[in-house]
Amino acid sequence: MTSYVTLSTLDLVIAALLLVVSGGLSLWLDLRLERQLLIAAARMVVQLLLIGLILKGLFEIASPWLTLLVALVMAGFATHEIRARQARVAGGWWGYGIGGGAMSLAGFLIALLALAALVEPMPWYDPRYAIPVFSMVLGNSMTGVSLGLNTLTTTVVRERVTIEAQLLLGASKWDAMRPALREAMRSGTMPIINAMAASGVVSLPGMMTGQILAGVDPTEAVKYQLLIMFLIAGAIGLGVLLAVFGTAWRLTDARDRLRLDRLATRTEQRLGSGPIKGIPFSGEA
Repeated sequence: MTSYVTLSTLDLVIAALLLVVSGGLSLWLDLRLERQLLIAAARMVVQLLLIGLILKGLFEIASPWLTLLVALVMAGFATHEIRARQARVAGGWWGYGIGGGAMSLAGFLIALLALAALVEPMPWYDPRYAIPVFSMVLGNSMTGVSLGLNTLTTTVVRERVTIEAQLLLGASKWDAMRPALREAMRSGTMPIINAMAASGVVSLPGMMTGQILAGVDPTEAVKYQLLIMFLIAGAIGLGVLLAVFGTAWRLTDARDRLRLDRLATRTEQRLGSGPIKGIPFSGEA
């Protein structure tokens, strides 16, 4: 039986020096990325160390309620990240609810399907399986949903005149917004399409690489990686669909009018100044 190779603290320090090189290049080329690199690296180290300690205790207790609590906390942080990655967001709690709700629903449904019907650990909520599966599904869904929503709001604002012209000519809101919806769906699903197309030829996916480094037979590692990729693709497709159409519904009303006054930039949301400046709504509320 092949044993995995352990890493020392010195190994990690040497690898971290690559960030110093990147920071130096940023300073030299005046890219102004060194601060972001430092903050991102520091966050990563702290977060991974903390989650390592939490998971160690969680695996020993194996409580379904603690596992659910950890999953909910992960979904909460992912919801915040979705909103933070958008230039324009739906005002109020809609900015959190639509994207975060769609991502969380898709993530929980797909993870439950995997645990209860496919992987089938004993018990089915075993955190050794539940948390990694949910995290991979959730993380990729977060990226897809945030890309889809950002593309949708940007496209709708840019094509406002065209959309409103079609509405005035009698088109339904769904017909008028179809090009924007199509573009948003493509944007949200493109990363997983590229990942699936490149897997095995351009790159070895993360889960497969980790299992191989841990000594798992490569053919068995391939099976698990295929399962995870299919789960991720399903979760992204469902999450992006719900988020994009939910936001499109929010940006229109029952009389098929475009309501861009319900959008706000992140700065305006923080200041509480309401909708995007220059995009008022002259109709009835």
